[in-house]
Amino acid sequence: MFDVGFSEILLVMVIALVVLGPDKLPKLAADIGRWVGRARAMARQLSSQLEQEVRLDEISREQRARPAAPAAEPAAAPPPDMLHPEASPPNPPAAGPDAPAAGAPSDELHQHAAGPAADPNAPRADGKP
Repeated sequence: MFDVGFSEILLVMVIALVVLGPDKLPKLAADIGRWVGRARAMARQLSSQLEQEVRLDEISREQRARPAAPAAEPAAAPPPDMLHPEASPPNPPAAGPDAPAAGAPSDELHQHAAGPAADPNAPRADGKP
């Protein structure tokens, strides 16, 4: 579009140096550089927004072009533990040869619920048998 060569840029810089002087020229160059940077950033942002809008428009056209999916059967109700996640245990018991059988209470639950008094062979705190 604009065919500006090195010699034209050099001529403009010499004229600017003569007109503005060595005091104002560096400040002007910094200001012009900032303006050019802002203009490039705005152009880049505009370009990315336009590309995003084009992609969204293509996706919406594809969705409108697809035939509607047949009506699916209503989904079954989720299991109760999915409805109330706080009711389910935080860590399920490990599977393996040392793991308790399914449905059997774990020792951890017995320790918290019953305490040491549940063991008939354990000595009592008051010293009585």
